[in-house]
Amino acid sequence: MISSEQCRGARAMLGWSQGQLADEAAVSRATVVDFERGTRVPHRNNVTAIQRALEAAGIVFIPDNGGGPGVRFEKSSKQS
Repeated sequence: MISSEQCRGARAMLGWSQGQLADEAAVSRATVVDFERGTRVPHRNNVTAIQRALEAAGIVFIPDNGGGPGVRFEKSSKQS
């Protein structure tokens, strides 16, 4: 499951508002706001929907391998 920090970072990389992410993930804006603030952990299915929406837009989530979790754009097949 992604962290609130990864969510904020991914959304910023895409230039999406919280409302746009909510629309893309089919969750309420309050769910995104509360998750990103860390005031509430949404139901697992909502976090999954948020993650899938971001991944569909080209985001890759990097697990914590000792250096902390991260976010990057997916490499396109055009890149070498």
